[in-house]
Amino acid sequence: MTTGTPVPQIDTSKPHPARMYDFLLGGKDNYPVDREVARRLPANSPIDARLNRAFMHRATAWLAETGIDQFLDIGTGIPTQPNLHQIAQGVNPACRVVYTDNDPIVLRHAEALLVSAPGGATDYVQADVRRPEAILEHARELLDFDRPIALSLIALMHFIPDDQDPYGVTRLLVDALAPGSYLVLTQGTGDFHPELAAAVSTTYRSGGIPLTLRSRDAVARFFDGLDLVEPGLVRATEWYRTGPAPEVADSSFYVGVARVPSAPAV
Repeated sequence: MTTGTPVPQIDTSKPHPARMYDFLLGGKDNYPVDREVARRLPANSPIDARLNRAFMHRATAWLAETGIDQFLDIGTGIPTQPNLHQIAQGVNPACRVVYTDNDPIVLRHAEALLVSAPGGATDYVQADVRRPEAILEHARELLDFDRPIALSLIALMHFIPDDQDPYGVTRLLVDALAPGSYLVLTQGTGDFHPELAAAVSTTYRSGGIPLTLRSRDAVARFFDGLDLVEPGLVRATEWYRTGPAPEVADSSFYVGVARVPSAPAV
């Protein structure tokens, strides 16, 4: 685990999206302030969170099956088993995974993220996606950026408002990846239930958490210049590559997996 910087103190007076997500997934690593705000979200929010996480499991397994053995997961959240490395290393025990999050409570649980399969490796970096250069610097200690890497941004970018340049942040991270790498991204949307979207945004704002739900066209911008893997940019339960199709369910997340193309021949 990357060390050398003071461990930030956990502020239990303000809700944090990672701890709210933990509560929605049925976890216990959250505080009254997180639960108080999360309980004001629409009733389907826990199901939506689980559908989003199930997509992450399917995408990670498929990537490992196709030969990707390096993963950079930003916005990791509080460990909820199975974690990304457990999915990937269940396919290929040699997979190497770097986790990143800005919530100090995740750091306290980092040991759970670092129990790697023999032959593989995991690491954890306390960092914020809005400082992508710092994340890349630490990730290079474990991952080989001359080889393909899967960059995972799960339920993260809707917490980065447009005035903080979420597209530029994503582009900087993707541009650091070798051809044959992948971007895995999920983003909340209000396209399907505008009335619920307004309630969700208001609830998060009441806790001091900015939330930017994006349209399909706005989410598609994150994948500019990349090759979307079939079935393309779809709702969470509509994305799968192998095995039985997930049961169709109402989801407020757009999800996608896209490949970094090779540079054009000169």
